[in-house]
Amino acid sequence: MQTSQKDLHKKLLGRAGEKIAVNYLKKNAYKVVETNFKNKIGEIDIIAEKDNVTVFVEVKTRSSDFFGAPSEAVDKNKRRKYFLVASDYLARNKKTDSECRFDVIEIEDGKINHIENAFYA
Repeated sequence: MQTSQKDLHKKLLGRAGEKIAVNYLKKNAYKVVETNFKNKIGEIDIIAEKDNVTVFVEVKTRSSDFFGAPSEAVDKNKRRKYFLVASDYLARNKKTDSECRFDVIEIEDGKINHIENAFYA
């Protein structure tokens, strides 16, 4: 596979995983507010709300565990960027006093693992 084909495969796998995660969240009483929120720093896959908490969700999709658990890809730098993008979202939407948390949804071989409070800023 050429590099561009690999990149396309990863992008398609990621988008499919995000759709699965959105459906999962909706089935579990989350209100999905926005998907793929972007600014100059980065992107948040899903922003949802439940019980007056704003939930920033990173979706990690893998076709196998060859490279480890999907959540292991959310390293210190990724968490820092996520916090900065989330702070921008909260400021833009006048929610700076809102309670929020950072979750990771792992999707591997069709199985969903929702890790609430997966990391802190």
